Amino acid sequence: MNKSLLFTICLFLMLAAILLAPELSQAQPPPPPGKPQQTPIDGGLGLLAAAGGAYAIKKLRDRKS
Repeated sequence: MNKSLLFTICLFLMLAAILLAPELSQAQPPPPPGKPQQTPIDGGLGLLAAAGGAYAIKKLRDRKS
């Protein structure tokens, strides 16, 4: 083999390694998300609904007077 052919092959292999290195070094994708956690509806929302109902009743009574 002559030197120019060897140089061309070596250059091609180095260029291929440079172009393929980012593809081979990418991280794995994250795992799929699990089942979503359910948010409990507890006393806070019940108190807010009761306060809203009381406020609506007060406004309705004030309008009639």
